[in-house]
Amino acid sequence: MSISEISISELAALAEPTIIDVREVDEYVSGHVPGAINIALSELVGREDECGLGSTVYVICQVGGRSLRACGHLSTIPALNGTTFINVAGGTGMWIVEGHEVTTGDTAS
Repeated sequence: MSISEISISELAALAEPTIIDVREVDEYVSGHVPGAINIALSELVGREDECGLGSTVYVICQVGGRSLRACGHLSTIPALNGTTFINVAGGTGMWIVEGHEVTTGDTAS
């Protein structure tokens, strides 16, 4: 199975993308892409039904490894067949390095 990837600059150019941040809660609270929804990779199994948020969902972590694993897992769930999960290469770390806006706290905005 091949997982599609998008760069940080490509993600930043999208108008209101649907993003799931699979980092742990403390990482998410310290700073995340505005609007991202937190479902930690460690909690993903059993919460897959929360991930069918549209036809395309971008999955981000700190660097790109956990989000790649999350995309692989979510792509195998039959109930999510109508959703394409795309890994965000470079993750939140690169988002910050490139100078994009970051939201802190525990709620998506």
